[in-house]
Amino acid sequence: MPKSSEQRPGRVGDRGHERRADHITGRGRATQMVPGETRGGSSAQGVAREPFLVFGAPNIGADEIQEVIDSLRSGWIGTGPKVQRFEEQFAGYIGARHAVAVNSCTAALHLSLLVAGVGPGDEVITTTMTFPATVNTIIHCGATPILVDCDRETGLIDVQQASAAITPRTRAIVPVHLYGRPCDMGAILALAERHGLVVVEDAAHAVEAVWRGRKVGTLGDFTCFSFYVTKNMTTGEGGMITTADPAMAEKLKTYGLHGLSGDAWKRFSTHGYRHYDVVYPGFKYNMTDLQAAIGLHQLARVDGWLPRRTAIWRRYNDAFADLPIALPTPDLADCVHAPPLYTLLVDAEQAGCTRDEFMRRLYTMGIGTGVHYRAVHIHPYYRERFGYRPGDFPAANWISERTVSLPLSAKLSDGDVNDVIRAVGQACGEGKTHEASVFSS
Repeated sequence: MPKSSEQRPGRVGDRGHERRADHITGRGRATQMVPGETRGGSSAQGVAREPFLVFGAPNIGADEIQEVIDSLRSGWIGTGPKVQRFEEQFAGYIGARHAVAVNSCTAALHLSLLVAGVGPGDEVITTTMTFPATVNTIIHCGATPILVDCDRETGLIDVQQASAAITPRTRAIVPVHLYGRPCDMGAILALAERHGLVVVEDAAHAVEAVWRGRKVGTLGDFTCFSFYVTKNMTTGEGGMITTADPAMAEKLKTYGLHGLSGDAWKRFSTHGYRHYDVVYPGFKYNMTDLQAAIGLHQLARVDGWLPRRTAIWRRYNDAFADLPIALPTPDLADCVHAPPLYTLLVDAEQAGCTRDEFMRRLYTMGIGTGVHYRAVHIHPYYRERFGYRPGDFPAANWISERTVSLPLSAKLSDGDVNDVIRAVGQACGEGKTHEASVFSS
């Protein structure tokens, strides 16, 4: 998005699975800095902060720690009663009829597609602007992923292109709520109903998201959430599937625990040993009580963290308004945006440096960043297997070359936020610090 004196461009907001975006976290750095020294001879003459501000650090409190200790002392550290409790509470939070806990959002996507009957000979439509796990799970089912481009302003799936990609072999569509921003679910659900498609939502970023008064997690046939460490709430590693169909919920549980018949985890409980039957060659996708122990308290606090992240988001918008970089597109008035990160677009002609150089400059000043994402079709495996070319999806290509994500955790202090703002200004060749409290004004 070229920047002009007449108009400052808007653009794509935030996304992840246990999605390990290409983080520049600073882990393993051996060099010790002295006051006034800069890292690596950066062209941005900023002083590196200490300690390094890790991208996506989780907000873990005393309650989570105590709950984990309780699980360790109880001796029940595998799948057990806390997982069941977490599922019940998450279903209540979302307003879903059923919630099934698993060990990742990748597992959630894979199981959802499988129980929906997706298999060899089928096609599944999704966006190229996503983490590869979205596409990999389609491949693991034996189906063919059909990629379509995204909207350049939001990064969300282009529904018109999705509609044009439907063939007699199309079995499902996987919209991705990128950066916690809900897709146009009205158009997607109408498309699915018209063509008899299963809707599996990738909501890795979107725990608190709401589309026109309805929570994400109550819209499609299946919705898949991530609790990876960089998300709005975490279990370290983990995921959840919500669905309104009780038969599908039971199938998800069975497929996710070796294909064992119902509630097989109880065979070692105080209920006494129970024989189980294997009804499907399932997977080891179950969540543990140690993970659920963290999730129970994260879930209780996640809505309280959203206002803090929203305040930081607005603070960034204000501070970066005059810089030669493109900011996230504004939120829709009838949706709740639940971003786990804040995403800029760095265009070399406007900013005077490439995205990668911009990230390197922030690194030298002690600020961790991420890339969400380089579009799927750009990666060698998908090019070689499916014949994609880098220029096939121009909007996703354009974003992939420019996108960079900044820390947005509710754990950030006002000082952390000011450090990010100062570093971004200096990386753009500006000396403004814009220091203030996030909650001032």
